[in-house]
Amino acid sequence: MCCARLMSRRAYPSDVSDDEWAFVAPYLTLMSEGAPQREHSLREVFNGLRYIARTGVQWRFMAHDLPP
Repeated sequence: MCCARLMSRRAYPSDVSDDEWAFVAPYLTLMSEGAPQREHSLREVFNGLRYIARTGVQWRFMAHDLPP
């Protein structure tokens, strides 16, 4: 479920590249990507945070195709 969402939307310029994700993921991963507690892909959550940081948009105005 978590990985299907990544493929269901168009990429934003702020999305993390594969190389960037390979570098940062080990520092962010506290549980496995398939853990039952995880509702959204960690990479999608990270993309949402980067979207906010790069665009300066307020949280409530974040694109609807990124995790809440």
